[in-house]
Amino acid sequence: MASLRDIRKRIRSVKNTRQITKAMKMVAAAKLRKAQDAITAARPYAQILDQIISDLVVRSQGEELAHPLLASRPIRKVEVLLLTSDRGLAGGFNSNVIRRASRFLYENSGVQVELSTVGRKGNDFFRQRGQQMRKDFGHLSQKPDYNQAAAVAEEMSARFLKGDVDAVYIIYNEFISAINQKVTLAQLLPLQTLSVSAPTAAQVGQAAPQAQPTPDLVDFKYEPGRQEVLDRLVPQAVAIKLYRSLLESVASEHGSRMSAMENATSNATDMIASLSLTYNRTRQAVITNELMEIVSGAEALK
Repeated sequence: MASLRDIRKRIRSVKNTRQITKAMKMVAAAKLRKAQDAITAARPYAQILDQIISDLVVRSQGEELAHPLLASRPIRKVEVLLLTSDRGLAGGFNSNVIRRASRFLYENSGVQVELSTVGRKGNDFFRQRGQQMRKDFGHLSQKPDYNQAAAVAEEMSARFLKGDVDAVYIIYNEFISAINQKVTLAQLLPLQTLSVSAPTAAQVGQAAPQAQPTPDLVDFKYEPGRQEVLDRLVPQAVAIKLYRSLLESVASEHGSRMSAMENATSNATDMIASLSLTYNRTRQAVITNELMEIVSGAEALK
C-alpha cells in the first residue's frame, strides 16, 4: 500500500496537470474561434470559383478551350502533400492523417510516390521509416498565409507542367465541428472541375475519368475572352484549394486539441477524486492501527 506522503504527492501532481490541460483547452478554444471564422469565410469563395470554372468548361465543349492544369494523363508519378501539426496533444488529429497516408502508399505501391509534408509530426514519422521525402513546408503549419500557399501551389503546378509528376494529392483533416474532423484525400492537380469526379486511390496509375455529359447551359459573353478568363482562374483555383485545405487543417487541429484537453481535464478530476478517497481510507487505516497499538500497549502494562 502506498504511503500517505506518496498519495499526497500524486494528488498534487494530478492537480498541476489538470491546471495545464485546462489552460491548453482555453487557448485552443480561442484559436479555434479565429480559425473557424477564417474557414467559414474561405469556403464560399472557393466553391463559387470551382463552379465558375466548371461552367466555363462545360459551356465551351466542342471548342479548342483548355488549360494545361486541367489536362489529365496516365498517372505514373504522384506527389502527396500531407498536412499535420508541429505539436502533439491533439487526440487523433495527426495519427488519422498519417494512417491515411500510409494506406495510400500501400495501395499505390506500383506508382512512384513522392511525399511532401506540412508540419513536423508527419515529416518525422515518415522520415524515420525511410520514406522518400521531397520537401517540408513547415512555415505553413501554424498560420496559413494565402501568398505563401499560392507560392507552394505555383511550385507544384510548375512540376506538373514539366512532367515531374502526373498528379498531386492532399491529405488533411476537414473541419466539420469542434469534436468531429474528417480525414480527406483530395486531388489538387490536375484540377478537377465539378463536372469531373476525382479518381479514387485505386484509380491512381490509370487514366483519369472523362467528364460526364451535362445539360446545356445559357452562355455568356466573356471579356477579354474565354481562354483568357480560364488562364486567370485556373491557377487561382489551385492556390485557393490549397489555402482552404490549410485552413481546414488548422481549424481541425485546434478543435481536436480542445476536445482532447477537455477529456484530459475531466479524467484528471476523476483521478483526483479517486486518489482523495484512497488517501482518506489509508489515513483512517493508519489512525486505527495507531489506536490499536496504544490500546494493546496499555493492556500489556496492566
